[in-house]
Parts: sequence; structure tokens; C-alpha cells
Amino acid sequence: MNLPNKITISRIFLIPLFMIFLLAPLPFGDFVFLGTTMPVAHFIAALIFIIASATDWLDGYYARKLNLITNFGKFLDPLADKLLITAALIALVELQLLPAWMAIVIISREFAVTGIRLVAAADGEVIAASPLGKLKTVAQIVAISALMLHNWPFQALSLPFDMLAIWIATILTIWSGVDYFQKNKHILLKSK
Repeated sequence: MNLPNKITISRIFLIPLFMIFLLAPLPFGDFVFLGTTMPVAHFIAALIFIIASATDWLDGYYARKLNLITNFGKFLDPLADKLLITAALIALVELQLLPAWMAIVIISREFAVTGIRLVAAADGEVIAASPLGKLKTVAQIVAISALMLHNWPFQALSLPFDMLAIWIATILTIWSGVDYFQKNKHILLKSK
């Protein structure tokens, strides 16, 4: 088990922790800061989510720098990303901070892309993440963080940054999904 894979596994282990802070009825109460009222537990959950998201960059950095890219890491890293994002989206729907249809669109795209990657892998082909896909991931992380933070600090300015961010993330998710399938349709056509 090399360092990048350990970092990836830590991301998976952080998921239940941020879910507990986000969903469990913890006795921390609320706080008001710069015009935003939010549960203290949601603030802690957002910090854990942001740290977990940062490990995605960190494991990739060390894998490339130390030349520790493994098949296990190629499998586990995208799985950890999808688990993290999916868990956060479902929790935000439960908290009524995110419309369910947006979560469904984002999660469906992730399943579809994973499916085409599995078909490609069966043929010995590896599909690297595109710049648009990476931008989509960053947009999702920013949007989810803003929703967990109850639009702090933008609430003080009456700016609905959280909803703007999730709209951008949803649009980028659809766009990157269409782009992904257009660029890799040969894999689906070959598998008929």
C-alpha cells in the first residue's frame, strides 16, 4: 500500500465522518457569522468535506511525483471521488438544501461515465479525465461546500452563490458528460 493509495483510502474514511456531522442530531447548536445562521455541525462537516476533496489532488500529486501510479489507485481514486460527491449530494437533498433532480442528474452522469470506463477497461483501454471533467469536479466541490455552509459568507450580501454554484456544477456535469460520450462513442459502438 503506497502513500497515494493511503491518501485515497483516507478520503473514503472521511465520508462517514462528514456525514455524521451533517446529518446526525449533534448538540452543538447554531452560530451566526456575517449574516449567516448555520449549525456548527454543518460547518465542521463542510471542513471535513473540503479536506477530503483536497486529498484527491494530493494523492494524484504524490502518485505522479513519486511514480507510484498503480492499477489499484486508478480504480480506487475515481471510486473515492464518486462516493464522496454522491454521499454529499444525497445528504444535501435530505436536508432540503439541494433539489433532488440536480442530485439525480449529477449522480446519473457519474454512473454513466463509470460504465463507459468499465467497458473501455475490459478492452484494455484507459480513459483519462478531461480538462472539462476536472472543471466539473471543482465546480461540484465548490457548490457542495457552499450548500453545506448555508451560503456563507455570501448570505450577508444577499447573493445566492450556493444556488448559482450548483447550477454551474449541474450544467458543467451535463456538458462534460455529453463531451465524454462524444469523444468515446467508439467504445460503445465497438462493444455491440
